[in-house]
Amino acid sequence: MSLSGATVRKGAALAWWRTAAILGIALSGGASAAPPPIALPASQQSANAQPTELTSFLSQLKRSNYLLGDLFGLRSFLSRYGITLAMQETSEDLGNLSGGVRTGFVYDGLTQAILQLDTQRAFGHYGGLFNISALQIHGSNLSSQNLLTYQTASGVEADRATRLWELWYDQKLLPEDRLDFRIGLESADQEFIVSANAAYFVNTMFGWPALPSYNLPGGGPAYPLSAPAVRMRVRPINAVNILVGLFNGSPVNNNSGDPQQQNPSGTTFPLHGGILILTELQYSYPSLGGMTYPGEVAPLARLYKIGAWYDSEHFADQHFDTNGVSLASPASNGLPAQHHGDLSLYAVADQMLWRREEDPNHNLNVFARVMGAPQADRNPIAFSMNAGLILHEPFRYRPDDTVGLGMGYVHVSSQLAAYDRDLAYFASPGSYSPVQSGETYLEMTYQRQMRPWWQLQPDIQYVVNPGAGIANPFAPMQRLRNELVIGVRTNILL
Repeated sequence: MSLSGATVRKGAALAWWRTAAILGIALSGGASAAPPPIALPASQQSANAQPTELTSFLSQLKRSNYLLGDLFGLRSFLSRYGITLAMQETSEDLGNLSGGVRTGFVYDGLTQAILQLDTQRAFGHYGGLFNISALQIHGSNLSSQNLLTYQTASGVEADRATRLWELWYDQKLLPEDRLDFRIGLESADQEFIVSANAAYFVNTMFGWPALPSYNLPGGGPAYPLSAPAVRMRVRPINAVNILVGLFNGSPVNNNSGDPQQQNPSGTTFPLHGGILILTELQYSYPSLGGMTYPGEVAPLARLYKIGAWYDSEHFADQHFDTNGVSLASPASNGLPAQHHGDLSLYAVADQMLWRREEDPNHNLNVFARVMGAPQADRNPIAFSMNAGLILHEPFRYRPDDTVGLGMGYVHVSSQLAAYDRDLAYFASPGSYSPVQSGETYLEMTYQRQMRPWWQLQPDIQYVVNPGAGIANPFAPMQRLRNELVIGVRTNILL
């Protein structure tokens, strides 16, 4: 993420190179947020089996949970062998009305497919689950083309590709399923560092946070990437879960360039290099198996998490070269000093604040997530956070609709800021070289359930200090202006 002194140039060329070096890797292919969650039919019945006649199929569309119903008998056939299949198409049209390097709208989309085999239903082996999922990513990327933000506008944005995503086997053990192991190709953003309430939003950083997206090699094992891993979950008491994951230190074999292009099909399974260790302690209330007695008001649900990750790979210094000279200096050899290992700490909270007594679907929830990386010399991002409010059933008789108001903030490390100051010092007189600080965005979104299988989501975002204050490469004497982003997302369960 740092520049070498050999690449320092004057005037507009320097401002453009600096912008590309800071944001280029993540915008061109780093890990993003988890895509919109996809619902798997638990059985043949939950798939709402449909007759194969076209006229009957069309008449059932208003009641079906899936646009294609039983897929003309395929879901029913697979269910007899313990197999479930789900597909979802997410399409977006997003654009910025102000700010950025240019204004305009772009389309992006994602098709997900998940196939799961329940070993109990398939051949009588209790507690086993085999999972395979694939992605088809299409369209363009608003954040890389127009915005140049750290906190990218959509969790769907990624390089165009058809790729394998996850491939794992999970086995439950011990009485009451108090222990389970998972092994295979995994994406950490499906279980670690996530907030259930944050998943309603569109911005990337409500899923996989900004801090690991920029600090970890290849952006970490997160959508659309994954890595070989072993994960253990243990539940010592009903209210507590302990999650431990051991992932390959990077989701790709080569950490230079666009990580998605290093593994374009998702079928490269990197096993060399370091190791990424994720640990998370979860506390939920009411706990699994909790009871509410007659006449007693049900408690407001909450879920708290604290966790940490450590990656044993090598990380480039953000400020100094191997000789201890600033990388911004013309005297630098251009080779960043290397550091072994990197770590981060985080906390996540989901809390129900209020629930209408006569209509439990109508409730208000809050979430917050904070994350820090104490080793500033090897990290471009020192701190990131998200918070927001979620209101379910905002309008009467609309129990599946949701309104959300959220925000995100990211702050660059002190050593990256020091590098920027040195860059300004060594720049030619009259050139503009601002120092990065922090970037903030606000988002308001509304998920409207049009049909059981169709969800429409208008969205608006406002970004303050895009790119944490980088210069506009097309107007190098000024920073990027604040950005107003609007658009609509639609999710269709196929």
